[in-house]
Amino acid sequence: MELVEGGFHAQAHRVFENLSAVARAAGGSLVDVVKLNVFITDMANFAIVNEVMGDYFRKPYPARAAIGVASLPKGAQVEIDAILELDEGPNLGA
Repeated sequence: MELVEGGFHAQAHRVFENLSAVARAAGGSLVDVVKLNVFITDMANFAIVNEVMGDYFRKPYPARAAIGVASLPKGAQVEIDAILELDEGPNLGA
């Protein structure tokens, strides 16, 4: 629950690492991401999001929306949520 040091680039990497961990916990991976919502306090940093995203995703990239916001919790500069499409397992949906 602490922000990483190192500025925007480090925060962007941490966001994708966190998304990866959540996807694994749900039984998937970042390959299963179909949509990203990127909340960013300075749209000038969006190019960095694109650069960092290339370290975690392969083309074709998931659909995404960029939303400029005035502020984020704890002074974060970027927050991303993801929608995953997971195959239904034998115990899911039963």
